[in-house]
Amino acid sequence: MDAYFYTYLVGGAFFLVGMYFAVKHDYVGFSGRKLRNLLLSLGVLMFFALLQGWLQYAPMSAAPAKEYAGGAEGVLKDVGHIRGTTLDYVIVVVYFGLILFNGMYFGRRQKTTRDFFFGGQRFAWWLIAISLIATTIGSYSFVKYSEIGYKYGLGSSQAYWNDWIWFPLLVFGWLPILYFSRIISVPEYFGRRFDRRVRLWSTIYLLIYLIGYVGVNLYTMGVVVNILVGWPIWLAAMVVAMISASYVTFGGQSSVIMNDLINGVFLLLVGLLIFVLGASYIGGFDLLWLNLPRAARLAFPNFNEDPEFPAVGIFWQDAFANSAMFYFLNQGIIMRFMAAKSLDESRKATTVLMVGLMFIGALVVSSGGLVARAFTHAGILPEVPAREAFFIAAELLSHPGIFGLILAAMTAALMSTVDTLITAISAVTVNDVYRQYLRPQATDKQLLRAARITALSVTAIGVLMVPVFMQFKSIYVAHAAFTAAVTPPMVVTLLLAVFWRRFTRMAALWTLIGGLVLMGVSMLFPAVIIPFAHGVPGGNTAWDFLAGMREQQFMRACYGAVLCALIGVVVTVLTRPEPLEKQRGLVWGTISDALRHYKGSPGRESQVTKAMAHPRRLDGQLPHFGTAELTGIRISPSVARELDAHAGDLVYVTDARWWTGGLHSAHVIVAEISSQDKEATVELDEAAYRNVVGQRFDQPVRLERLYK
Repeated sequence: MDAYFYTYLVGGAFFLVGMYFAVKHDYVGFSGRKLRNLLLSLGVLMFFALLQGWLQYAPMSAAPAKEYAGGAEGVLKDVGHIRGTTLDYVIVVVYFGLILFNGMYFGRRQKTTRDFFFGGQRFAWWLIAISLIATTIGSYSFVKYSEIGYKYGLGSSQAYWNDWIWFPLLVFGWLPILYFSRIISVPEYFGRRFDRRVRLWSTIYLLIYLIGYVGVNLYTMGVVVNILVGWPIWLAAMVVAMISASYVTFGGQSSVIMNDLINGVFLLLVGLLIFVLGASYIGGFDLLWLNLPRAARLAFPNFNEDPEFPAVGIFWQDAFANSAMFYFLNQGIIMRFMAAKSLDESRKATTVLMVGLMFIGALVVSSGGLVARAFTHAGILPEVPAREAFFIAAELLSHPGIFGLILAAMTAALMSTVDTLITAISAVTVNDVYRQYLRPQATDKQLLRAARITALSVTAIGVLMVPVFMQFKSIYVAHAAFTAAVTPPMVVTLLLAVFWRRFTRMAALWTLIGGLVLMGVSMLFPAVIIPFAHGVPGGNTAWDFLAGMREQQFMRACYGAVLCALIGVVVTVLTRPEPLEKQRGLVWGTISDALRHYKGSPGRESQVTKAMAHPRRLDGQLPHFGTAELTGIRISPSVARELDAHAGDLVYVTDARWWTGGLHSAHVIVAEISSQDKEATVELDEAAYRNVVGQRFDQPVRLERLYK
């Protein structure tokens, strides 16, 4: 079987299902915005199909391989020897200090759980997108993908360049429901869609996934520091966890977003810097490319021949299970989507992330490994341990200080992933455990305190998970084994719940419980995966839990997805359908109900209109609207005409400075239109006025009508 053909055949099926729902939701068509959405979706598909097709099949010339000629002995150090200079580590410490200060500064206004978890739902698309790339590229990404890049070349990009399969389902199906339903956590969605039992089981799954992910990242940082200076893995994990938890505990989502904005830009620049330095060292980008062997330029190195990196296994473990979990269920990511000022801004952030930043990110994270492979081919380096390829290449290319910036990027990458995970675990724990079972009548102040205590506690749990992941051969395999074992039941349950109205409460429950049993059985008896393994070798170990996890760690995702889907379909057919009233606003075809739920009155997505107005403090109090408790405002007739706004319309009021990214803003509802004021004015209550205006009393603010 051809790996490229398989990926676009199976992945294309998921893409077409997403396009079907986009058409049914009236998002895609042949005129106006619908045509734009159609061209955008097809453009996403064609971009990756042409790129990967060119890498896989185009004739390319390569430079002849050369023997190592010496000269790089200074960077060929054993583990335990300190890499870099004192200046490099001073730069790392200074950067840590900057991150702490930045997180504390932007978190000082967090007074409610809505602020803590979603940053007040006010940020611009570009800020969300850049912060998301920082979250996506964890420190484990640099180490694990440079390792894979050194071994398999551009095949390491599969994890990032196959996300196109989810684009229509995410942008036109899940995001509108997610954004307008205003769920705080994924288990809350399951609770509203089904019942408390399904919510409880999904809570258990999600906490296992998120806490395990923290453990993977802390294990990675331990490996990194062990390679750099010889520190014990657990000590490095503890130090980084404490630093990340400190500013998350204080500032919540606003701190995370603003820190990840800095980290995201920094990560992209440093990753690209390695390519620039590598090209300069070898004599140009053309020589760097020519010295990358043709086999290292393949988008899909092999279909099923190599059990350590089979393309079919990467598809099911990474493109299907891991990417679906990341975009649809990862609490940290959906909290970032919901922090956008509008659904349209959330869509823009998602599109830029999946098409632009993830394309660059795939190259950034494997930069050290790709450069090291080209240098080995050119005789500049001998064969080196793949796990150390990133560090060897970076140190060879860097002068003192530059290597410190690269190390700072590594720590930034880790913190940008860990801070999001910690915030996500806090959200799930507070919303789905503390408020559901321990203190249902808790005040917002009590919930906020519980969130901060959870953020601190999870750091210790993450450190305790590190020894588990040390049992695997590499960071890449550890991460793959973990995600393939945990994600399929949750992914299948969520997709069926959102996109199949007939899917029932009992089917969801049995899919989750049955999935847990199936995954456990596959770890004890990995031979059960063989019928789903597409010929990938392995799977004969039995009665050894950890050994079972190390067998068929990629194809376990295919096994879990197929059998969980089978359970869901069979139980659904045998049980009574859920009432439509229980599904409104939570399944495809009911997005208008979700919007009504959000703003407190009927509405529809429409073209954004804008106006400028002078802000004033509201005399008295106007009603609050919808489940989001949006405050009411009074606008002058001239502003109402310019916005084409009427009473009940949702308006976004923000500081006129675009580069603040929505930091000073608020969502409000037009409660009244003044009959007397001739000037362009907007009257805000005390809280909204303080958030938007601050000390800029004499400056106009911008109003945007988001939904009609």
